Order: sequence, then C-alpha cells, then structure tokens
Amino acid sequence: MRANGSEGKFSLQGTDGRARAGTLELRSGTVPTPCFMPVGTQGTVKSLTPEDLEAIGAKILLGNTYHLYLRPGTEVIEEAGGLARFMNWNGPVLTDSGGFQIFSLARINRVSDDGVTFQSHIDGSRHLLTPERAVEIQTSLGSDIMMALDECPPGRADPDTARTALERTLTWLARCRRRHEELGAGEGAEPGLLFPIFQGASWPDLRLESLERTLELGDWPGIAIGGLSVGEPKDVTLEILDVCEPRLPGALPRYLMGVGYPEDLIESIRRGVDMFDCVAPTRNGRNGTAFTAAGRVNVKRAGFARDFRPLDEACQCECCRNYTRAYLRHLFVADELLGLRLLSLHNVAFLIDLAEQARVAILEERFDSWADDRLRQYRGGPDILNG
Repeated sequence: MRANGSEGKFSLQGTDGRARAGTLELRSGTVPTPCFMPVGTQGTVKSLTPEDLEAIGAKILLGNTYHLYLRPGTEVIEEAGGLARFMNWNGPVLTDSGGFQIFSLARINRVSDDGVTFQSHIDGSRHLLTPERAVEIQTSLGSDIMMALDECPPGRADPDTARTALERTLTWLARCRRRHEELGAGEGAEPGLLFPIFQGASWPDLRLESLERTLELGDWPGIAIGGLSVGEPKDVTLEILDVCEPRLPGALPRYLMGVGYPEDLIESIRRGVDMFDCVAPTRNGRNGTAFTAAGRVNVKRAGFARDFRPLDEACQCECCRNYTRAYLRHLFVADELLGLRLLSLHNVAFLIDLAEQARVAILEERFDSWADDRLRQYRGGPDILNG
C-alpha cells in the first residue's frame, strides 16, 4: 500500500514516565511531538493567515471533510491542487472524516449501517457520507493524514448506545481500510495515511475492547482516541486515558481528538498522548478570553483599562510583543475585529508553545516537575492583574 510506506514514520526521541517526545515524518513535512494542531475546519483557522500560523510554529493544520465537501466542494479543492495549496499552507494537513459532525450535528443527520445522511446546514440538500466516500473525499483534499469515519456517541452515553457506536465504528473502519487500499493500488491520487479511531464512550471495558479490535484489523500508521471531551467530566477523560495508555502501541503516534485547553494538554501528555487539536483557542479568543501562564483571563475586564503591560509577559507572540492589555480591552469594548484576531493568535501560539515546552521537558527528563509547576501556576497562580 503506497501511502503507508516511508511516509508516516514515527520515532521517539525520548520518554519521561509515560510522556513522550517524538517525530512524525509526513509527505509534506515533519511534525515534532507533542504537538497542538490548529483547526481550520473550512480551510481557514478563523481570523489567522497561514503566514501567522507558520510564524508561531504551527507544523500541521486540520481541515474537515464534511464542511469542505459542502463548500467549496471537493472538485474545486482538487482542481486547486489540494487543500494545502488552496489555502496557501506550506505544510502537512490532517482531515477529520466528518464523524464528529454525527455528534455535533445530530439534529440534521440520520445514521445507519451504510453511513450517515446529512441535511446540509447551507441549503437543506441531503448527502450520504459512507466510509468509502469519506476516504475518497479526503484523498481528493490531499490529506497527509485522513481519519476513518466513526460514530462519536456522547461522553455519558449509556452502555447500549456506546456499544452500538463501537460496533458501527469498527464495521466502518474495515470499509475505510479496504477503500484506502484500493486507492493506494490504483493510478489516481495517492491517499494519505489512514488513522483509525477507537470509541467506547466513558466505559473502560468498551474502550479496551474497541482498542483491541481496532488493532486486530491490521497495521496502522497511528491511532486516534475519539469520543472524549464530549460531555463527560474531566476526571473521567483522564481515567479513560489511564486505562487505555498501557495497551496503546508504543510505536504509533497517539492523537487525542478535540482536546485543547492548556490543563488538558499537560495532563494528557503526562498520560502518553502525542497529538491534539481543538477549536478552543480561537473560539475563546473571539469571545475575549485569553490563555495565560496564570490561567484564563477575560480581557474585557475593567481592570485592564489602564494596564499597559503585555497580556502575558512570558509570551513572545505578536500580540504580546506589540500590544498592551489596555489596548486589547479597548478593541473588545469597541467591538473591533483586530481584538479577536490578536487574541486568537495569542491563544493558538500559547498552546503550540506549551506543547513545545512539554517536549523539551520530556527530553530533559523533568516533565513531571515542569507539568506540576505549570499546572500550579495556571490553576492557582497570582491574578494576572497583580502579577
């Protein structure tokens, strides 16, 4: 199978406890891990240019099969030379299969063993997304890493609901793999790496069963942990990671889908996770909330009105180098677009830098002390206004 040859080579440079520092070689570039991957659902990380993202150290971006299939359409992106070229990004791209939209857009879809039928949120038209079609679309998008189509149940799903999603996900995975192999053996566009997703909601026994049966389906270039951070308490998320980590193959990169708050990254890296994505940094940034070393801060607070220090004095992003807390507050109070752009930039830079700091700490075998110090400051450090 062409796509899983030399590309997709993952190697570990160091470990510290369960925390890992590695390198993932993809056809469009090399990704050091742990890493945070900014989310560009519709071919753009909201308010940020690819040049912005490159400047703050992003190595890989995300796109979404469902949204890009609907608009601008697979044919347009394929004609442009793939998603990376279409959006002027000079690096690898990972695409979600559309499986998360089964959860997030439950009101406008119908799931069957064949696939999922969506009613377009744009024009009301109906579209059947099968496992095979998900692989075909992602191949057209030129994804370096494509995700298998899965069914993501709510985090607190009952055992029967979780079991149904688990079985369907495994059935779909086998179909995704077959189509991926067919495309890899053909004469058309070469498919990217196919990552499976294992499910099981918040039930440890189902999680382990899903993981074991996923691995039995064949060799994989990586593996994704799906269906977490979708409504379950955070201690349950960490419990599931603790249960699964000893059974995860050490030679594969581990991708925890949809997780991206600073404390969650640190605790998940502690439990052996390598790759993360989330819309949280840009969504919080658009609403005036900043991630800082001393915790989350609402920049619209009145106390910032005459505070002429950087937002986070330890950060070297464009926002923190060039603008003050007072100015950021002014932008949000005045409803100026620059405010949400600067805060989004800062939040994404904060998470990328946090993952890089974790990597350095792992390689220097001081991860636990680093993590404990960062979490202590983030959760209970001094108020940033008095820092």
